[in-house]
Amino acid sequence: MEMISVQQAEKIIFSQIRDFGTEDISYENALGRILAEDILADRDLPPFDRPTVDGIAISFKSYEKGVRNFTIKAVQAAGEAPVFIDEENNCVEIMTGAALHSSMDTVIRYEDILINNNLANINIDVKKGQNIHLKGRDKKVGEILVKANQVITPSILGIAASVGKTFLKVKKLPRVAIISTGDEMVSPDIPPTPFQLRRSNGITIQSVLEKYRISADWLHWNDDLELIKKELSQCIDRYDILLMSGGVSMGKFDYLPKACEELGIEKLFHKIKQRPGKPFWFGKSRNEKLVFAFPGNPVSVFMCLHRYFIPWLEKSLEIPETVRYAVLQNDIDFPFPLQYFAQVKLSVNTSGQVIAESVNTNGSGDFSHLAETHAFIELPLEKNEFKKGEVYTIWKYNF
Repeated sequence: MEMISVQQAEKIIFSQIRDFGTEDISYENALGRILAEDILADRDLPPFDRPTVDGIAISFKSYEKGVRNFTIKAVQAAGEAPVFIDEENNCVEIMTGAALHSSMDTVIRYEDILINNNLANINIDVKKGQNIHLKGRDKKVGEILVKANQVITPSILGIAASVGKTFLKVKKLPRVAIISTGDEMVSPDIPPTPFQLRRSNGITIQSVLEKYRISADWLHWNDDLELIKKELSQCIDRYDILLMSGGVSMGKFDYLPKACEELGIEKLFHKIKQRPGKPFWFGKSRNEKLVFAFPGNPVSVFMCLHRYFIPWLEKSLEIPETVRYAVLQNDIDFPFPLQYFAQVKLSVNTSGQVIAESVNTNGSGDFSHLAETHAFIELPLEKNEFKKGEVYTIWKYNF
């Protein structure tokens, strides 16, 4: 199978969208999960007429009749049962958010009255209904407060609590294993020999997935075909998704494609016309588990993760799509028949546009710039020269 385009790869990956079902969890544990139900108002909001200021409440009819001095019948705090008036020259001192009785329909601020000997004197012009937040003005009982299929934020949790929704239906998350391969890779806590490298891809992928509240397991396999086959067979039964790095290129010790083939894992594609990340391998098992096998270079892993896996995950969890764009700030020449993903620094100019400045790197093994850049900018295959001022798609990771 020859190399395919980025767009073809995306189409194949998006043809494998999965639904992992739903579960009910406590709202205390729901931050960052994907809401799978609408949150409805359990009563009118606000549930009663309430003042928006501290002051006195009167019946506007009394004011219309010329009454300007009102006897204070009572003081009512928020949360107390509403106090009523039955005489036209009476008023109630009332606090912001208290329940206003139907015998009163207008509220005047403390700043606009004088109080002496239990008498409140009004010294401004008053409009009927002023300073009152009416019952049901925001939402009626049964109306949608929060729509499903969005990331649960602190504000959504506050709304859920306000309507007594202490358990929320959320999208179940896939069971994910992160697997690195290669005899040359050692644990980060072990000093490497001059010819070894510390494993970094696992913690990088794991950290990105934590944003989606996915707790992935992290494994490492050496370059041994039989070992890889045995472990791979077990993982395909245990997990929904395998995110692998290394072992997919053309080297003599890149056993992953062969192991997948011998286990009956169907190759959906291998190699994309792109840089970095050309050797990316993607397939599915007989039991519909998916294998995303990225090349081992850290930048390749990072790019493929954000360009392919994260969009697949967000579609599977039905998170609304948010493709973003930026204006290129410098010319880029890329004289190869590949789609180029350049690392860029993002900022916002005085016109409110997101602008992208590319950073020169030394290929997909040079991950030193990932900490200072913010996104990959996707530069089309059919062009070799990209000019300042042109607009392209970006895939953000640090912005």
